[in-house]
Amino acid sequence: MSRKIRYGMVGGGRGAFIGAVHRIAANMDGQIELVCGAFSSDPEKSKASGGDFYLDPSRCYGSFAEMIQAEKALPAEQRMDFISIVTPNHMHFPPAKMALENGFHVLSDKPATFNLAEAKELSNLVHHSGLLYGLTHNYTGYPLVKQAREMVHAGALGKIRKVVVEYPQGWLATRLEESGQKQAAWRTDPARSGAAGCVGDIGTHAENLAEYITGLKISELAADLTAFVEGRLLDDDANVLLRFEGGAKGVLHCSQISVGEENNLNIRVYGEKGGLEWHQNEPNTLLVKHLDKPQEIFRTANGYLCAAAAANSRTPASHPEGYLEAFANVYRNFASHIRARLSGVEADASILDYPKIEDGVRGMAFIEAVVASSKHNAAWTKVDAGH
Repeated sequence: MSRKIRYGMVGGGRGAFIGAVHRIAANMDGQIELVCGAFSSDPEKSKASGGDFYLDPSRCYGSFAEMIQAEKALPAEQRMDFISIVTPNHMHFPPAKMALENGFHVLSDKPATFNLAEAKELSNLVHHSGLLYGLTHNYTGYPLVKQAREMVHAGALGKIRKVVVEYPQGWLATRLEESGQKQAAWRTDPARSGAAGCVGDIGTHAENLAEYITGLKISELAADLTAFVEGRLLDDDANVLLRFEGGAKGVLHCSQISVGEENNLNIRVYGEKGGLEWHQNEPNTLLVKHLDKPQEIFRTANGYLCAAAAANSRTPASHPEGYLEAFANVYRNFASHIRARLSGVEADASILDYPKIEDGVRGMAFIEAVVASSKHNAAWTKVDAGH
C-alpha cells in the first residue's frame, strides 16, 4: 500500500493546546495525513481552523457528525481512515461511538470517556466492530519506558514488590479557571471533566504507566482526594495506596497544586532482585539498581537497549528526545496497524504496542474507584474494569 494513512480531527482548533501536539505527532514520520476535521463546536471557528491547516474548505466541517457522514459518502480512495479526538473529556465518547458505527478507526486523547459506563459501552463497540481503537497515553511511547517494561517482564528485577508513581504539577495552585484560561476552565468543570479533576487529567497517566511497566493490574486502592483551592469543584490533589494483582503494593500521588512543579511524572519499581527509576523530566535516562553491584545508567539510543526501546528511539544518543517523539511513537504504531489491516497482512507484534480500549476502561475504572474510596474516608475499594 503506497499512500499515507488519512485522518480527520475532532476538536483541536484555534486556541486549543493538545490538538497541535497531536498534529505534530501524526506528521513526524510523514506517513499520516490530516485531510479533514471538525475542529470546534462553533462551525465558523471550525472552518477557520481548517483554513489555518490549508485543508480543502469542503472538508472542514461544522460538527463531528457532519464530518463522519460526509466522509463515509466519499469514495474509499479519498475518505479518512481514522478520526483523532482531541476534545475535553465529555466529548470523547460521542464521536468515538459514531465513528466506530460508521466504519472508522479511532485514536482518542485520554481518558477514554466521561465515565466508566461509557467506557464499557465503547469497549463493546470496538470489539463488535472489529475496528481499531487507540488511546494517547503518550508516556508509554518513551524508549526507556519500554526498556523498563522489558526488564521487568524478563525478570531482571525478580518478583515485583513495590511501585511508587508520582505526577505533581503546580499550574492550578491558584484559581486559574476564574481568569478565563481555557485549559483550566474545562479541567475543573465537572460537566466537562467528569467525576475527577487532577485524577482524571494526570492521575490516569500515572496509573497507566505503572500498569504498563510492571504488567500488573491494580486490584484495589484507598484514596484521599482534596480540592485545596477554595471554591474548586473537583480534586486538585490525590494520594492513593495501591494493591496490585500478585501481591505488590504501591503509592500513587498526583497533584496540580504542588507549587513549582511542572510535569514531574516519575516512577520507581522495586523487585526482589533490583529496582528501576525513570523521570519524565529527564526521559533519556533510566536508573537500574541491584542488590550486589553498583547502580547502572541506561541511556536512550545506545546499542545495549532492547529491541522495543531501540525501535522507538528517534535521534542519536544524547540528542534531546521526549514528549513529542513519544506521542509520535503512539501515532506511528496505530497508523502502521491500520496500514497492515488495509494491506491484508498480519501486524508485527511491535506495531501492536500502543494503548488500546482495555487501557481506557481500566483508566475509567481507576477514576471511579478513587472517587468512591475518597467519599468513604479512603476505604479500600476494588477497581472494577470488568464487563
